[in-house]
Amino acid sequence: MPKEAALNTGREVDVHPSAIVHDDAVLGDGVRVGPWALIGPGVRIGANTEIGPRVFIEKDTILGEDCTISNGAVLGTDPQDLKYKGEHAILEIGDRTIIREFATLNRGTAASGRTAVGSDCLLMAYTHVAHDCEIGNHVILANAVNMAGHVTIEDWVIVGGLTPIHQFVRIGAHAFVGGGSRIAQDVPPYCRAAGNPPKLYGLNTVGLERRGLSQEVRAALKQTYRMLFQGDVALTKALDRAEEEVVGVPEVRHLIQFIRASERGITT
Repeated sequence: MPKEAALNTGREVDVHPSAIVHDDAVLGDGVRVGPWALIGPGVRIGANTEIGPRVFIEKDTILGEDCTISNGAVLGTDPQDLKYKGEHAILEIGDRTIIREFATLNRGTAASGRTAVGSDCLLMAYTHVAHDCEIGNHVILANAVNMAGHVTIEDWVIVGGLTPIHQFVRIGAHAFVGGGSRIAQDVPPYCRAAGNPPKLYGLNTVGLERRGLSQEVRAALKQTYRMLFQGDVALTKALDRAEEEVVGVPEVRHLIQFIRASERGITT
């Protein structure tokens, strides 16, 4: 396709002569498309995003501004789900997200209509984000993290490399998952989990401090963690106790609500 067909007003779009961009694709100001990249119909790419060589964006994908998509990444392909019957669904990626070499991200299915990755994320090489997954902001997925469908990862989560995540699992905000773990149940917010089967190893204290949570909030979370996971009463009773004794801290409230909403069970 000639460069002019993909241009918007403002900074020029730079499409390598060997790249192929569908006439229906919309490229924002300052977008750069590398050699042998292939961009299909229904794709929208935000300003100043860089599409590396040999990237394949199949269709119906929305990319935010200032993203970097590295060599050989594959975005917006059909879901790997036998229930998928060709229904319209999208892949949506926020601003300033980096997707490294050979990562694969599928579109959604009729279940939710989309797969979503937030802003300021880093998806390292060979990661896989399956259909209907929801990834928050500031998430880091290390090399070869493999997500099944319908996984939810909240903001500021870090998942170590070579970690498979079972379908419908949730990983709570600010959690840290060690590499090589097999995550088959929900990981509570603010906690560290690792192993196969995984276990909790206390709060993600280093991460919480780095992200500016106050000493008071961290102390309240520590008190709640001890009630829930280091006490001698059942988790349901411990949740009731925590609600009564640790009040007025939104992070504690989120931890309790996350556990109560779990359908797959909680990693302990």
